[in-house]
Amino acid sequence: MQYDLTAGPVARTMLKFSLPMIFGDLFQQLYNISDTLIVGWFIGTDALAAVGTSYTLIIFLTSILLGLCMGSGALFSIFYGEKNTDSLKSSIFLSFMLILIITAVINVLIFIYIDEIIVFMQIPLEIYDLAYEYLYIIFIGFSFTFIYNYFTCLLRAVGNSNTPLLFLGASAVLNIILAIIFVAVCGWGVAGSAIATVVSQGLCALGLTLYTVLKCPELMPEKRHLKWDFAMLKNITNASVLTCTQQSVMNFGILMVQGLVNSFGPTVMAAFTVAVKIDTLAYMPAQDFGNAFSTFIGQNFGAKQYDRIKQGIRAAIKISFLFCLIISVGVFVFAEPLMTIFIDASETEIIHVGAMYLRIEGSFYFGIGILFLLYGFYRAINFPLMSVILTVISLGTRVGLAYYLAAIPSVGVDGIWWSIPIGWILADIFGLVYYKCKKTKLLGQLNNV
Repeated sequence: MQYDLTAGPVARTMLKFSLPMIFGDLFQQLYNISDTLIVGWFIGTDALAAVGTSYTLIIFLTSILLGLCMGSGALFSIFYGEKNTDSLKSSIFLSFMLILIITAVINVLIFIYIDEIIVFMQIPLEIYDLAYEYLYIIFIGFSFTFIYNYFTCLLRAVGNSNTPLLFLGASAVLNIILAIIFVAVCGWGVAGSAIATVVSQGLCALGLTLYTVLKCPELMPEKRHLKWDFAMLKNITNASVLTCTQQSVMNFGILMVQGLVNSFGPTVMAAFTVAVKIDTLAYMPAQDFGNAFSTFIGQNFGAKQYDRIKQGIRAAIKISFLFCLIISVGVFVFAEPLMTIFIDASETEIIHVGAMYLRIEGSFYFGIGILFLLYGFYRAINFPLMSVILTVISLGTRVGLAYYLAAIPSVGVDGIWWSIPIGWILADIFGLVYYKCKKTKLLGQLNNV
């Protein structure tokens, strides 16, 4: 079902559209946790380490495809809001071909340099073979990741967030069932976990493709759209590559912080690993709401519904702030009990360090909530460069300040935790001030908000 986000009550429309996206990500996170537990329970610590280490690389490369698809999705929502069918269909064809080519190139390079990649990741020799086996099978299905993300972004751009949720939910359940069968029953080890992931992703990608082709024929390019329109290709490239850059920079910055955390030893590493899982789950709905807000702005920007955009900005800030406030209180109060979900209560030092992280980050969730809205806003009005700039400010501050503060003996590891919300807030200030100074240029008729 497609929703026209240019009509109806503003706050209710955004919430109704965002809820399936939030539930979809919850399914994905629950699968990730379940997959980790299955590997740890039935194979052992070496396999868990191999899969966990490989996951960092997989997320980084997936973020490239996700960024490309999200950038294209922003243009789709603008054309859909304009009711510009020809531009929409042309952009669908060109973006699909562009991202398909990029996916193929990345995939080929991975298989050529997989040994060098594993060495670069400094994976210990004792789990080298396990990591190689897992990564090789996962990247056989790399194109499925592209197809799923592409059609998810396309459907969401035209107001359909329910269908991707249904397919993702089915895929997550199937993935868990297959992982248990292949790992616990068949005894295929890490290969079984990887095969389960590839099969479930492949079926999900196939299902979404068939749904879009059969149920949304109005989105399918016609013969006259199957041509290389270089002006359109330039717009798609600018939007997609810049959004991809933002996603990649974000993950690269996280990897640099991870390296600093590792220097503090296994206790801090374990605390950080668990706390980040909780942290990600806590602010994930704010991130999904930011993506839904982006589609809302994109459609209304294309339709020139400037008063509705003003209403949407006000409503989105209130909704995001209220949600972040509730989650902040919950995380701050229940930091220790949340840690004990993953860590035995006897590990008091790990719980203490992780709880400190959660209390510092949790006190400032409003900062990342606003930042996700800014990312979505600038992407939606076809100004993705600002999203990159905000990411660089946020992560540049986080990385630089983390290394500086962590070197001060009286501050230590807490300096890493404090650097994260400081980065969020500085990026928020820059993004909001820029909007206030340039709002007339950015949105033409949009007056003071």
